Amino acid sequence: MGDKFRDLGLLLLRVGIGGMFMAHGWPKLAGGERAWTKLGKSMVHVGIDFAPTFWGFMAAIAEFFGGLAFALGIGFVPATVLLLSTMVVAATMHIRKNDGFTGASHAIEAGIVFASLLLVGPGQHTLASKFGKKG
Repeated sequence: MGDKFRDLGLLLLRVGIGGMFMAHGWPKLAGGERAWTKLGKSMVHVGIDFAPTFWGFMAAIAEFFGGLAFALGIGFVPATVLLLSTMVVAATMHIRKNDGFTGASHAIEAGIVFASLLLVGPGQHTLASKFGKKG
């Protein structure tokens, strides 16, 4: 099959992973200040111990709207960097909380996907390409 279905495979990957991140991000986004504060406290595991509500809100935004942009292939690089950053924090939190490999595996796996796609790109089938722009 090789390169014949490369762009279709990238589209499937972007839409599938982006949709899943939207599904994970929506409850966090809709959870309001209380949920954002709880989520944002994860930043302490990477040495940031101020403004947990802000950081939690930003993580929820990254997951929902970053997932949407990732799926559509618009603002692909910034969206992917935000999603990757969110997964680095999530993986670090799970590791530092002694959740073991099983607890951190989802974030690690997603981080690998995002890092890989930063190198490979979004493929040809993007909304951005329909308007003559790169992802």
